[in-house]
Amino acid sequence: MFQINKCCLYTIVSILVLIALLSSITGCAKRMKSANLMNDIRTETVNKKTVDEKFITQTANFSVDLFKKAVKDNENSLISPLSVLLALAMTANGADSTTKEEMELLLTGGGSIEELNEYLYSYVNQLPSEKDSKLNIANSIWFRDDEDRFTVRQDFLQKNADFYGADAYKAPFNATTIKDINLWAQNNTDGMIDKIIEKINQNAIMYLINAIVFDARWKNVYTKNNIFTGEFTAWNGTKSNVEMMNSNESLYIKDENATGFIKNYQNDHYSFVTLLPNSGVSIEDYISSLTGEHLLSILENTETANVLAQLPKFKFDYTIEMKDALIDLGLKTSFDSKSADFSNLGNSSVGNIFIGEVLHKSYISVDELGTKAGAVTIVDMNCGSAMMGYTVRLDRPFIFAIVDNKTKLPIFLGTVMDID
Repeated sequence: MFQINKCCLYTIVSILVLIALLSSITGCAKRMKSANLMNDIRTETVNKKTVDEKFITQTANFSVDLFKKAVKDNENSLISPLSVLLALAMTANGADSTTKEEMELLLTGGGSIEELNEYLYSYVNQLPSEKDSKLNIANSIWFRDDEDRFTVRQDFLQKNADFYGADAYKAPFNATTIKDINLWAQNNTDGMIDKIIEKINQNAIMYLINAIVFDARWKNVYTKNNIFTGEFTAWNGTKSNVEMMNSNESLYIKDENATGFIKNYQNDHYSFVTLLPNSGVSIEDYISSLTGEHLLSILENTETANVLAQLPKFKFDYTIEMKDALIDLGLKTSFDSKSADFSNLGNSSVGNIFIGEVLHKSYISVDELGTKAGAVTIVDMNCGSAMMGYTVRLDRPFIFAIVDNKTKLPIFLGTVMDID
């Protein structure tokens, strides 16, 4: 049995940027120069909906469905479904007609955006954030200072400020704006992500940005005596020596095709979840069969047992363009320069407003001292008695998640296919 008595840090960062484009009919730390328009505007009291089974089930289904579309064959992956959901929800407040209906169907399962605002307000504000298990979420909206081309609707800004605490910046969309957006990202990710855009598309008229920082210590942490050299077999059969971190855990999970364990963070608000497909079951087949409801069922039916858990050190970054994934999931008109309807977002004099792309970037590093991870999503609109014992040795491709223990919803979802 391994003794665990040294602190380990888990840090995750997620950023989502939503960029609105115009299409013509024929085709803390450093100070930012852009002024926050919401500094002198009070947020209004909003209606709240209690987080219930309906919201949890729908959000779990959205999270897993998005994850399945975002995973690339034979690559490590990491996304924050919560980050994507929050940014798309802010965007949906500017949608109307068929575009709004499609967003409502994907994000709520048939409910309304107004209802989703109330659910997400309650959910985000009930997520604990304490000294050793910190979760910070920030949102901002940046729009082009060019009223000859575009004017933003004030009720759109107000609604996103009320429900999502979104800052609002009116900016010239030049080199200074690029620096300011990157500074905002740096300031709201504890400096972990310092650059999210390289340039501004000439047709871009708005960026909607979500940033998530997760920073927590393991409840039971590792010592040097818990680490040994092991072997990891990658997706293609290649074997490599890795540093395995060993611990005794007490929460065992399984279904007919996989086993895993849950490792809690300080204060028991959040946990690290692993799922290892059984020998003979490919990780691709397992992911393709996974649903949000099934993931919730696995997490709700844990077995208290002695689990010898072996977790390898790993780190990787990941980038995915989510436009095709979201179109496949039902957001067809949102990306169509002619049929998209974001008239509740603002008024354009030179063309229609639509979503150009959704770019998600992420990074994760897990070692004996802790874990650091970051994700960026850019949506270009143009997270006593002896017990039966088990061993879960993560020495081949596996799935991992960071979950909110109260609702069991995944804040981050990822896969490890190879370890360099």
